Amino acid sequence: MKKVCKLISDNMAVLVLLAAVVALLWPEAFCHVKPTVINPLLGVIMFGMGMTLHFDDFRVVFTRPRDVLIGCAAQFTVMPLLAWTLARLFQLDEALTVGVILVGCCPGGTASNVITYLAKGDLALSVGMTGVSTLLAPVLTPLLVWLLAGKTVDVDVAAMFLSILWVVILPIAVGLLVKRLWPRQTEHATAYLPALSSVVIAAIVLIIIAASAHRLMTGGLLIIAVVILHNVGGLAVGYLIARLLRLASPKRRALSIEVGMQNSGLASSLATLHFAAYPMAVIPGAVFSVWHNISGAIVARLYRLDFPHHQKNYAQNLVKN
Repeated sequence: MKKVCKLISDNMAVLVLLAAVVALLWPEAFCHVKPTVINPLLGVIMFGMGMTLHFDDFRVVFTRPRDVLIGCAAQFTVMPLLAWTLARLFQLDEALTVGVILVGCCPGGTASNVITYLAKGDLALSVGMTGVSTLLAPVLTPLLVWLLAGKTVDVDVAAMFLSILWVVILPIAVGLLVKRLWPRQTEHATAYLPALSSVVIAAIVLIIIAASAHRLMTGGLLIIAVVILHNVGGLAVGYLIARLLRLASPKRRALSIEVGMQNSGLASSLATLHFAAYPMAVIPGAVFSVWHNISGAIVARLYRLDFPHHQKNYAQNLVKN
C-alpha cells in the first residue's frame, strides 16, 4: 500500500494533468458535482498538512527570522503585483482579472514543500514560509484583493477573512491538535497523506474544470498563457531576489519555489464563494493548479542538475547563515 501511495504522490503532476484532460473531454460526466464541495476537499488537504507539521517546523521563524521575512515579503508582493500587471497587459475582463489576482494574493501551496525537497532546497525555510504565509493569509489575502481589484468589483474583505479561517486555518489547527493528542497513530497515517492530498488536489481540479469546460475551451489559450507567465515570473523573480540578497543556493531555491507556487485551490474556492457573479474567476486557479505542478517538477529537476556544483559550498553557507 505504501508503494502505491508513493507512486501516486511522486506522479502528482501527471495525476492532476490527467484529471484536467478528463474534465475537458467529458465535462458532462461530472456536471452533477457542485463546486461547493471544493471547500471540504480543501479542508481535507489543510488537515493533512496540519498532521504532517511539527511545532519544531516553526522554529526557523525564530532562528532565522530574516530569511522568513524576506520570503513572506516576496510572496505577498511579487505574485500580487505580477497578477495585476499581467491582467492589465493582456486586458483581461473583470472575471479573469479577479481570478488571476486571487491566485497572486493567496499564500504558498503545500506542494511547494515537496518540490523544494526534490530540488535539494532549504526544506526548513520552505515549510516555515508556507506556515507563516498561510497564517497571514486571512488578513493579507482579502486586503490585497481589495487593493488590487476593489475598484472594479465588490470585494467583501470580512467574508473572505472568515472563509480562509474556516477552510485553511481551522483544519490545520485541528490537524496539529490530532497529532499532539495521538502521535503514534498520526505517525502511521502520515505515510499515506501525500497520496491523499494528491488525489484530492486532482479531484478539485477535475470539478472546477468540468464546471467551466465550455468557457475554458473558448478563451482558454489566453488564460493559460497568463497563468504560465505568472508562475514562471514568480519562480524567476523569487530566485533573483534571493540572489541579489546573496542568500545561499538552497535558500534561493526554496524562496523561488515558495514565491512561484501558490495555494491555487484556495483561490478557486474563494472565487466560487465570493465572486459567483463572475463564473470565469475560478478558471485561473484551476489552470494554475495544473500548470504549477508541471513547472514545479521541471524546476526541481533543473535545480537538482545544478546541485553538485553547489554541494561543496553548501556546508559553508549553512555555517555562515
